[in-house]
Amino acid sequence: MGFAEDRYESMQYNRCGDSGVKLPAISLGCWNNFDGRAERGVMAGLLGKAFDLGITHFDLANNYGPPPGSAELNVGRLLAKEFKGYRDELIISTKAGYAMWDGPYGDFGSKKYLVASLDQSLQRMGLDYVDIFYHHRVDPETPLEETMGALDLIVKQGKALYAGVSNYSGAFTTEAHGTLKAMGTKLLINQVPYSMLRRGIEEDVLPPVGELGVGVMAFVPLFQGILTNKYLDGIPADSRAARPEGTLQEGAVKPEVVDKVRQLNEIAKERGQSMAQMALMWVLRDERVTSALIGASRPEQIEENVAALQQAEFSAEGLAKIEEILAG
Repeated sequence: MGFAEDRYESMQYNRCGDSGVKLPAISLGCWNNFDGRAERGVMAGLLGKAFDLGITHFDLANNYGPPPGSAELNVGRLLAKEFKGYRDELIISTKAGYAMWDGPYGDFGSKKYLVASLDQSLQRMGLDYVDIFYHHRVDPETPLEETMGALDLIVKQGKALYAGVSNYSGAFTTEAHGTLKAMGTKLLINQVPYSMLRRGIEEDVLPPVGELGVGVMAFVPLFQGILTNKYLDGIPADSRAARPEGTLQEGAVKPEVVDKVRQLNEIAKERGQSMAQMALMWVLRDERVTSALIGASRPEQIEENVAALQQAEFSAEGLAKIEEILAG
């Protein structure tokens, strides 16, 4: 499949911490719509549209599915055919840290689990290496030195170019950075939840990463669709909140939250943006946030999200209005 020749012209690329790698301001997560039930044509259309718009980073994890591993398998098939010859233009990341197989070696953060999991991930995706390998969550029982030692080993083996962590607090990020640095490996990035409705990283994670030169990948920047126009008039029958098995439960769409989003949507209109576009740019307003990780079920959603970069700046007055609404 051919890709747009002007694919790099409209995307903004941000340096990840103080490293040499730049990530697109908008990255694509391959979770909900790349599982075992997904149609190949739909998945190819999503990745193709993303790449046409300059999104060079596709993010996965070993457990993305269901069933676990199916997202990596599906994306690997697309990389082998539709994206053949483009591997060097892409950043492919995956993670390990949640339950993947039975027994004591298929979960959390032991060296045994992380090394075995990445070997499985590489096999599923048909790759020699990933660009970023993340530890997906802190392991309360395994010493951090062992977990970081596994990341160090994996980088030095060439199975991953960069080491990352996900869902790490500011304190654990600082400790992980220092532990890896002593081993001779750089901690590239921390992938954490961040949105207008979930702001804990502002006081916890952002201060230390700014000092350490570690990048930040903000996931669920649209709060699983709540920070869009989707729920302003109730819960649509085809929405994630309407599905019993969905990751967003109906109870999360609270009246007081929807009221805030309605007020925020008026500011977005004044900016000439959709609610989703403004929410993405708000997350990226802080230069310590390298990229916002989106999900998509339709190519049009990716187009809308990338178009947000055309109106990225906020006035001081606009930010103050948003802050007032969020604090209300």
